[in-house]
Amino acid sequence: MLRFFPQKQKYTPEAAQFVFDPEGAVPKHIAIIMDGNGRWAQNRRLPRIAGHKEGMETVKKITKHANRLGVKVLTLYAFSTENWKRPEEEVNFLMQLPVDFFDTFVPELIEENVQVHVMGYEEYLPAHTQDAVKRAIEQTAQNDGLVLNFALNYGSRAEIITAIKQMAQEIKDDELSVEAIDDDIVGDHLMTGFLPKELRDPELVVRTSGEERISNFLLWQLAYSELYFTKALWPDFDGDHLEAAIASFQQRNRRFGGLNKEDKK
Repeated sequence: MLRFFPQKQKYTPEAAQFVFDPEGAVPKHIAIIMDGNGRWAQNRRLPRIAGHKEGMETVKKITKHANRLGVKVLTLYAFSTENWKRPEEEVNFLMQLPVDFFDTFVPELIEENVQVHVMGYEEYLPAHTQDAVKRAIEQTAQNDGLVLNFALNYGSRAEIITAIKQMAQEIKDDELSVEAIDDDIVGDHLMTGFLPKELRDPELVVRTSGEERISNFLLWQLAYSELYFTKALWPDFDGDHLEAAIASFQQRNRRFGGLNKEDKK
């Protein structure tokens, strides 16, 4: 297609440092900070909302690819508790996006046996967004394949504070003892508590767009996660990028504070 306004900075895919092994270990839980939608659009002299719309197409592609690779949980940071600070027009578009997204994508999710879940402070979302989320969860509830978990109006510090308050109330009501509190109890009270214990913590966290920070995302859960940063903006992220991230994961030496056999030699 002829471009009267070419990209300001043409995207060049990064060379993969490692080769993905289809027979190698695949993270059971992958979490992604989907960053760069606005910059992708601005680079094409488009409004920021065009980047968010394209980003939703990437969600569809990555969900299907992760499912086929055998990933059990895919957690996507869709909207943070801090994103309300963005321009009203952009926020309104982002709140409409789940409506349009689920209306078109749920039939494909059912076909793919993907179950939708949303974690965050949903009660503060507009009614039409809440309705779309509720319908998608209900329509995919019988699926038992990959869990597509959207972090929507989510912030990890707020999540931890909420969990602390819940435990404090349970202690006050004699439903929980202070001595009983451990990692599992805290995990039960976090927003990933709906998942089986072995799937609550992501093994791999990916952030797109070249930024290298966590941005208030899953602060408790990613204590032992492998981190992977890519310069690819989220709308440019594809199956090859996902496999490159997993290939990097396959090369990591996961010791969890201890030593493996190779280290002891």
